[in-house]
Amino acid sequence: MANIKVIIAYDGTNYHGFQEQRGTGFMTVQSVFEERLSKLAKRDIRVIGAGRTDAGVHARGQVVNFESGDLRIPPERLAYALNSLLPVDIVALEASEATATFHSRFSAAAKTYQYVIYNGKKPSPFLRLYSYHIPRYLNTEAMQDGAQHLVGRHDFSAFRALGTPVKTTVRNLYGIRVSRQGDLVYIEIRADGFLYHMARMIAGTLIRLGLGKIEPKDVFDIQASRDSLKGGPAAPARGLFLDSIEYPDTDTASDC
Repeated sequence: MANIKVIIAYDGTNYHGFQEQRGTGFMTVQSVFEERLSKLAKRDIRVIGAGRTDAGVHARGQVVNFESGDLRIPPERLAYALNSLLPVDIVALEASEATATFHSRFSAAAKTYQYVIYNGKKPSPFLRLYSYHIPRYLNTEAMQDGAQHLVGRHDFSAFRALGTPVKTTVRNLYGIRVSRQGDLVYIEIRADGFLYHMARMIAGTLIRLGLGKIEPKDVFDIQASRDSLKGGPAAPARGLFLDSIEYPDTDTASDC
């Protein structure tokens, strides 16, 4: 029985997040993906997802894994077969055989989220579902300066929504980059893991900074306070993308 890894992309607009919420009636990316995969395999299949993206959050590089059982489709053909059944807002990008011990969530070495802001004066009908519109000009240099206070191993309690129990609120934030391309501002955050709403809370804090409501040095004070009432507020979900997930090379099966 092979352990299959699939990289998927999706538009999260019409979904109540990635993770299946059994018994609620909510449509999630996982529930739809499992339904179509099970139809292909002619048996029930449950997948493990690497990231539990919220309602409205998108993904360019979500990763799932599952046991193939008696699935007869070879991994190199699986993405094509899945895409013939999946809705247009979910796409299987790549499938491969992983090692038996590979776990899409626990084997991850790093995750990168990207937050997109449309900083034009007038709304865009084309970007409204994939960015946060802020008409007032953002000072991206100040945002970048403040963001550097978050790089390193820290307690990120000030940048999480309460209500989800975790063993620790300490995370390694490897890098954060704020950049501008015309009217689009990008906040890219790479870390070994993220707390609930952490990426959106960091984006919300940096937006306040870009608007001149706080100073770059205040970001350090917010992080050190460990007070979630001082961080954020969480930026809207529609601007957030799970961009990529990194794994050790040893997680790929040698015969793939």
